[in-house]
Amino acid sequence: MPFAQIFILEGRTEEHKRAAIEKVPQAPVDAVGAPKENVRVWFQDVPKESWGIAGVSAKSLGR
Repeated sequence: MPFAQIFILEGRTEEHKRAAIEKVPQAPVDAVGAPKENVRVWFQDVPKESWGIAGVSAKSLGR
């Protein structure tokens, strides 16, 4: 069973996540022939102060 784990900064809308849940499963279907109904997608929302970019937190960068 293919499992797509997506780490994103907190604050994405339910619509954003729904769109990814609809589109992400196609990649393992195309790449390895996995049945779409076996593909799982999981989001891990990361607090902005816990995400670093070039030595600075995303929160400090205003992301």
